[in-house]
Amino acid sequence: MLVETSSNGATEPYSPRGVRSSCLVDRRVNGIDAYLDRLASADPTPGGGSAATLVGSLGAALCAMVARITAASERHASVRTEAEAIADAADALRERFRAAQPLDEAAYQRVVDASALPKTTDEQKRARTATMQRALTGAAEAPLVAAGLCAEGIALAERANALGNTHLVSDVECALHFFRAALAACVANVRINHRFIKDANVVREQDERLVAIVQVAHVTLDRLLPKLP
Repeated sequence: MLVETSSNGATEPYSPRGVRSSCLVDRRVNGIDAYLDRLASADPTPGGGSAATLVGSLGAALCAMVARITAASERHASVRTEAEAIADAADALRERFRAAQPLDEAAYQRVVDASALPKTTDEQKRARTATMQRALTGAAEAPLVAAGLCAEGIALAERANALGNTHLVSDVECALHFFRAALAACVANVRINHRFIKDANVVREQDERLVAIVQVAHVTLDRLLPKLP
């Protein structure tokens, strides 16, 4: 069944954001529900790292929405070119988040598979340990890359905020909260794998990259986000 709604979900011809056009939503197709069913299952994948990429993609989608509504507004004609550029960048970022999702799932699945390897003989134990260490490094790298996407999203949300559309400030704020939550989840997933990686050089190199990403991201977050009660 196709349901006609305004672009912000309202059924009236006019939305609080000033958008009069409508869109068609196919209620029969809901891939997010299928994903959430997988996430809620007893299977180890998808897990938190995968979910973080979904949260990040929501932030990117909100940035695109803010930009497109602003680009269509005569009141904001002076920033139309920038708004269109932000919309394109947000679409590309959302695709990168979505591409990162199966990569995270595959990376952690390799850890699961390594844990199931035989460990009866000394040779099997050595082979299992080597495979596990490679898998753990990859399982830390995947959310580390996603953390970088979150930082890009935070910078993009700052650009969306600078468009100056006062009707959409809460959407920009929501995008920032989503990116912040996704970033925190990525940090948690990198750090949990670091507990079990034996190569101190790998841990140090990945952690230095992670800290640099977080520090840059939080400069923007601290400046733009209100302090929550």
